[in-house]
Amino acid sequence: MSALDELLAAGVRVVEEGLSPGTSGNISVRDGDRILLSGTGVSLGRMRPEQVAVLDLDGRLVDGAKPSKEWPLHLAFYQRDEKHRAVVHVHSPSTVAVSCLEPWAGHSAVPPLTPYFVMRVGQTPLLPYRPPGDPGLGEDLRDSPWELRAALLANHGSVVAGTTLGEAVDRAVELEEACRITLLTSGHARRELDEVATAALARQWASPWGTRTPPPTLSAPRR
Repeated sequence: MSALDELLAAGVRVVEEGLSPGTSGNISVRDGDRILLSGTGVSLGRMRPEQVAVLDLDGRLVDGAKPSKEWPLHLAFYQRDEKHRAVVHVHSPSTVAVSCLEPWAGHSAVPPLTPYFVMRVGQTPLLPYRPPGDPGLGEDLRDSPWELRAALLANHGSVVAGTTLGEAVDRAVELEEACRITLLTSGHARRELDEVATAALARQWASPWGTRTPPPTLSAPRR
């Protein structure tokens, strides 16, 4: 399956999973030295090939449709780590709701309530509020001191990366579920996984938890 076919199929799945109401959200996949990104104002479940933008690794449009205004978020994940080959940014209900709350901790806005969140997603810091499309969103993500493969954007939604599009969508689904459980248990005497349990899961599944990473030295994206 080509990278374009993977992107179109992932768009359908994101909608089927209930992560992308209306024309919200955007997805991308890295294909060599190109980034294929959903175009602006596109319904991901009905995305057509001509509605896909092709960017270079500096964020310049080289072919296709006008890219989503959130392209700096996608570029930031690819710049942070070469292992990131796909990015999903959605406004799913529970992640948006949790992004409107004070974060559970500095390294993760979402508490460790289930092992699956720790295993599959890992720490998910809350990035500062910026208007949608603000290039500072990408800068905040790229320069975050926390090792991460997911983040919440304050009062906005989530952004998740993976080594494949399938993995990125899986993580976006798991993060939405973790946020839903967070909301369901809010205000109750809930039982969180302790530091020993989370550390053991993070080691076993090579998942980031409570760990920092040196700031990247790559150049800032061009507009």
